[in-house]
Amino acid sequence: MISEVFTAATLGVEAYIVRVETHLEAGMHNFFMVGLPDNTVKESRNRVSAAMKNSGFFFPVTKKITINLAPADIKKEGSGYDLPIALGILLGTGQLKQDLIKDFLFIGELSLDGKLRGVPGILPIAIEAKNRNFRGIILPKENANEAAVVEGLEVFPFDDLKSLVDFLNGTVSAEPFKININELFNRNKNYELDFADVKGQAEVKRAMEVAAAGGHNILMIGLPGSGKTMLAKRLPSILPPLTLKEALETTKIHSIAGLVTKDNPIIFTRPFAAPHHTASDIAIVGGGTNAKPGEISFAHNGVLFLDELTEFKKNVLEVLRQPLEDKVITISRAKMTIQYPCNFMLVAAMNPTPAATSKEVEMYSDYEIQKNLSKISGPILDRIDIHIIVNPVKYSDLSTKQEGEKSEIIRERVTKAREIQLRRFSKYEGIYCNANMNTKLIKEFCKIDSDCENLMKTAMTKLGLSARAYDKILKVSRTIADLASSENITTAHISEAIQYRSLDRSDWY
Repeated sequence: MISEVFTAATLGVEAYIVRVETHLEAGMHNFFMVGLPDNTVKESRNRVSAAMKNSGFFFPVTKKITINLAPADIKKEGSGYDLPIALGILLGTGQLKQDLIKDFLFIGELSLDGKLRGVPGILPIAIEAKNRNFRGIILPKENANEAAVVEGLEVFPFDDLKSLVDFLNGTVSAEPFKININELFNRNKNYELDFADVKGQAEVKRAMEVAAAGGHNILMIGLPGSGKTMLAKRLPSILPPLTLKEALETTKIHSIAGLVTKDNPIIFTRPFAAPHHTASDIAIVGGGTNAKPGEISFAHNGVLFLDELTEFKKNVLEVLRQPLEDKVITISRAKMTIQYPCNFMLVAAMNPTPAATSKEVEMYSDYEIQKNLSKISGPILDRIDIHIIVNPVKYSDLSTKQEGEKSEIIRERVTKAREIQLRRFSKYEGIYCNANMNTKLIKEFCKIDSDCENLMKTAMTKLGLSARAYDKILKVSRTIADLASSENITTAHISEAIQYRSLDRSDWY
């Protein structure tokens, strides 16, 4: 007799349906598993056997059991197959009715005593279950909140195998588990860190506001202790609030990595990832044997902060070039190609020299400063629109009792500017903010008058700005104009944007 139970697995950030086919026949007892199972899946035979016996069910020790995980050409990983395998055997031995089996997707790990344990990747699996028109999903209670995020899908969580089988056999009833996703989402949008905590640094905070408003990548250059990290950590708090769609996209990545908790089933605020400068290229962009997501994907729809930028290995920085441009990372392996989204804002920080301190920076020569900057390649700098010098905070600013401007107020201005940009680029696919503009769009939306042209010419000549700075200044000027709700770019907007190209100026140090 062959029985069939549906489950699902993840491939990248998407899920696919897996049919767990169980065949029992007379003969010497054996437990075969086919369909490219990894070691964790193969070990399920022992967990399933013990769980069934300790839950009071009969396990067929006089039968030859064959489990096929279809499609058979994709490697199966993880412990989530325990539950559907157990149900397949229960069907084959007549201990479970077939009435509800085909209506539901089943996933969960079994402990030896029959308890159900949570597994990662539930959100994309629940979304796929809804897309494939399953009535619902049956899973461990630990994963209930995450699955219930998907509207229009019945979620039935259970503590153990026995109570689940009783439900399927109709001996007990259960109501679908539900949460109010909109209420939960709107209630948890607050950030712990706020720009009001930052003393002084008005110029840098303004640069961060401009970066947030236009989606521009930003590089901060300053001495240790000047507040670069403090400012970077607060950038997510002034970005436009996550939409529910963005929140689901972001949560899917964290879900497959097992980072979603029972109490926080969805990412409510923009993520902030800050890998250490000793991190490998695989840790940053993703990969490995099983092609897992990296830090750039965990920063999707948020901020990736690279502190001590010049201390990162050159190959690590170079692998960021394609993701910064395409907003997606493609990981290729011999038998599969996986894509992870990585639409993030890059915020980087560096010291002028490797050993700079607040009292010793003057002892380093121009050559040493330039040598340190040369560790950052031209293509990486090309993808950073704003460079800003972060000077040490004065004592008068540190000692003041006056609180700075709150993130909430800055965020309102940023959101208003982003709305202007969304309307501007509504007919252009994949363009959502000024930072995404290509040369053609810059010519169309960043037109300047003769006064602005003269100012640009003077800046290029007297300040020694590089050729790459021209388009960057125009893009940033467009964002500054949007913050001011100005249809046209003026000389004031150009002047401010020029100040944000520190590394292109020959006199900055």
